[in-house]
Amino acid sequence: MFPRLLTTPYYTLHTFGVFLAAAYMTSLWWLVRSGRRKGMDPDELSSLGLWAIAGAFIGAKALMVVRTFPDYLANPSAFVSASFLTSAGDFYGGFIGGVLASVWFFSRHPSMSFWPLADLCAPAIALGQAIGRIGCLMAGDDYGSPTTRPWAVTFTDPDAALVGGAPLGVPLHPVQVYESMACLAIFGVLVWLARRKTFDGQILLAYSVLYAVARFLLEFVRGDVDRGFVFGGLLSTSQFIGLVIVVLSLIAVPGRLRVPLAAVPAQPKRRR
Repeated sequence: MFPRLLTTPYYTLHTFGVFLAAAYMTSLWWLVRSGRRKGMDPDELSSLGLWAIAGAFIGAKALMVVRTFPDYLANPSAFVSASFLTSAGDFYGGFIGGVLASVWFFSRHPSMSFWPLADLCAPAIALGQAIGRIGCLMAGDDYGSPTTRPWAVTFTDPDAALVGGAPLGVPLHPVQVYESMACLAIFGVLVWLARRKTFDGQILLAYSVLYAVARFLLEFVRGDVDRGFVFGGLLSTSQFIGLVIVVLSLIAVPGRLRVPLAAVPAQPKRRR
């Protein structure tokens, strides 16, 4: 694909970094836009979004290290390798990290209600994923398994192997495109559902289940070898985490149904 947008003697602008930044900024834009329409303070929403992004960045790297910890333990220099520094890490680690950072943020801002705001965040996450996965395709990261399908992609740039680890000259499932399309579809469903929701938290829980199902299926055509496996290789790390999230989401639904739907409380606008 196209792992570099710009190369100079002093600096290389990687395509993946541009798409990752675009994903984060688009997610933040959607969150602020959605909240503004409900009369919320855009500054508060921006702060929430930035904390969530920081938590997601740290969490994604952390899970990537945990999943392949023996490799990092055997080769500590991998922590400063190009692959580690340019990789976005594991999405589920980022999701968990973003949620934890958001919980901390809400603990410092008790006037803001978690579940209604979480419903605003869910479509933003899906939209950001749809953009970010195209960056993965450009970099050869999170690549698919070999296939003879006519829409297979073949990586030829050495950077795709160096940074993303993709095998060169082998037709692969464009699993990054599959996930991007799935996340875009999930985004559409969540936007539609948000106008019809019957309880606070419904959009976040719907996202959690829909993405977990999509990711579980996509794992079968992932080709990167460091997937992490549990239950003796029966499930990948992401499949296992997805199952846990589905179970927790379904458990949470009855409790949320008993709580009356409340409007998102408007935040007082700051004087300039």
